[in-house]
Amino acid sequence: MKTPRQLVTVSHSYVVTLNRRLANEMARVGAGRWEVKAIAPRAFRGDLSPLKLQREPGEASQVEAVRALFTRSAHAFLYGPELRAMLSGSVSLVHAWEEPYVLAGAEVALLTPRHIPLVFSTAQNLPKRYPPPFAQIEPLVVARSAGWVAFGETVKQNLLSRPGYAQRPSRAIPMGVDVELFRPDRALGAAFLRELGWELEGPPVVGYLGRFVTEKGVERLRDALEPLKTPWRALFVGGGPLEGSLRAWGERYPSRVRVITGVQHDRVPRALNAMDVLCAPSQTVPRWKEQFGRMLAEGFACGVPVLGSDSGEIPHTMGDAGRVLPEADTAAWTAALAELLESPARRRELSAQGRERATRHFAWSAVAREHLDFFESVLG
Repeated sequence: MKTPRQLVTVSHSYVVTLNRRLANEMARVGAGRWEVKAIAPRAFRGDLSPLKLQREPGEASQVEAVRALFTRSAHAFLYGPELRAMLSGSVSLVHAWEEPYVLAGAEVALLTPRHIPLVFSTAQNLPKRYPPPFAQIEPLVVARSAGWVAFGETVKQNLLSRPGYAQRPSRAIPMGVDVELFRPDRALGAAFLRELGWELEGPPVVGYLGRFVTEKGVERLRDALEPLKTPWRALFVGGGPLEGSLRAWGERYPSRVRVITGVQHDRVPRALNAMDVLCAPSQTVPRWKEQFGRMLAEGFACGVPVLGSDSGEIPHTMGDAGRVLPEADTAAWTAALAELLESPARRRELSAQGRERATRHFAWSAVAREHLDFFESVLG
């Protein structure tokens, strides 16, 4: 039997157990071919609050903790001196889930021995000009790498135009979704409706999941709902600066609109299963366009029919499992909503297509296989 290859994957996000799902799934699907070691900070300050390394029994990957310095900034933090030894020895490939222009990305690139291939992951879907020293770091890391993973097709297309990227193998791979947690369960959805004071037999529920901000399109969806002659109810789940105006609008439709905030991630499947249609009306603005649309993949996994705008990565996330609409065309959104709300058969068709796409394309096992397949192609 061949000795398994040794994969070391490094990320400051691995301080949180949920973010090690990729590392753990790579260890599971690669069992016998790969052994996976996940390098995580012992603690990370981050933007919101201090985080200490979380460990869970039964993780498939080997989790190793290292010190991290200056962690108030994801751009400027560094790993401690223990990292060097973990990137050498019998390691077959190093994977850095750190952007190639940040200091930690440069650190991993410099500490990885030259004979060991380095692959980094990136989510930059907009052309940017970085100030020093980040502008100098990016080409250094790209030149040192043996390949790179783009979290989406728009990320890949954006970066292929930057110096050095086109000279390295690359692959667009989406983020994953837990298709066991996110699954069709109408009983779960019915219970959530009752908590809202609604009955299952009422008009179809148009849903939104995400931040209440202009770029996510909550105002576009609100404006599309108003002229609908087809009976509807609307459920907005999330939070953000537009909450007040959204609630004020909802007061005009007290029996038809619910605005819910503070929903924990493990309760999101309940909300999704209460929806008959999920809308992702994201709006492109000068410094932002949709990077992935996690709510789309989670909606697909729950078997919810999906309408999405043509902002950023959404058309690639949707594939042929949902309907893509012009982001600025309110009338098109109104017409599409009317069509779906009036056709249970079409909703059932989209539900089945979405679930199939989620299990085939976004399940963590599928995402992990894509990563390992790319790593193996880099190794030759």
